[in-house]
Amino acid sequence: MKISNETKIGVLAVVALAALILGFNFLKGSSLFQHTTKIYAIFDNVEGLEVSNAVQIDGLTIGSITDISESDKDLSNGIVVTITLKKMVNIPSNSTGVINSGFINAASIIIDKGDARDFLRNGDTLQTKKKANLFSQVQESVNPVILKLGGTLTSLDSLIEVIGGLFDPRLKNNLSSIVANLAATSAELQKLLNAQSGYLAQSLKNVNDFTGNLSKNNDKVTETLANLDKTSANLASAKIPEAVETLQSTMNELKGVMDKVNSNNGSLGLLINDKHLYQNLEGTTRSLNILLDDFRAHPKRYVNISVFGHKDKGGYLTSPLDSTAAKPNNR
Repeated sequence: MKISNETKIGVLAVVALAALILGFNFLKGSSLFQHTTKIYAIFDNVEGLEVSNAVQIDGLTIGSITDISESDKDLSNGIVVTITLKKMVNIPSNSTGVINSGFINAASIIIDKGDARDFLRNGDTLQTKKKANLFSQVQESVNPVILKLGGTLTSLDSLIEVIGGLFDPRLKNNLSSIVANLAATSAELQKLLNAQSGYLAQSLKNVNDFTGNLSKNNDKVTETLANLDKTSANLASAKIPEAVETLQSTMNELKGVMDKVNSNNGSLGLLINDKHLYQNLEGTTRSLNILLDDFRAHPKRYVNISVFGHKDKGGYLTSPLDSTAAKPNNR
């Protein structure tokens, strides 16, 4: 039986169409000869997801995205992503899917496994959560850096203005004077640091000698401090308030005695303050002197021990004898 050319062309067209469909599905990651399980995920933003992008769990690619469609015209219920699983992997029902997008690799869906005992089946919906993409993370990290860079540039601008002001022609002389003063100060400091004749070296030597003397006399210093400690302890234990109180009492009594002496009460006060008593005492003393002088001048008048003697009846003294007068003969 002869096959017409039209039949041949028709069969070839059918085979080509079937090969085209199979190749297209193969490129999309689906196979017509395998039993597949489909689950769904709903996202508010697919963030670069495309059909045939991979779906992974624990780093293993278990399927691919076979369809991305809107839930309604207003997208109020999100975007539905159809996931076709190629591998028979048990996915816990409380697992969640997140979109992992990068700069180089294509976006993919990463499934974080849950701990439920029941698993997703064909036609179930996978829970989803939103994860910040790499671009957002980089942007969040770059924004503070940009703000700090702006502040740094502002500070640098201010610094450049200040430096420009320093090099103003009106301030060049002041800057030269400052540099000259710094040079002079450095020279003086070099003189002070001179080890042979510098004042600083001599002062350091004196300090070293002083500390050496302190080290040599450490025992004496310790003994002196111990004596000071003992002296302070004795002063602390001394009854200074009682002594001061006793001294105050004695001074009060002495003041009372002096008050009595200054007054006309008592013999001592009368003796000091009474003029007549003084005159009487002076007259009594003068009379006693006259009596003693008369006794020395005429002893026979008062004492007569001779058997044949006679009593001296000469004139009596009326005033004390002069200390330079010649003594009478007492034979």
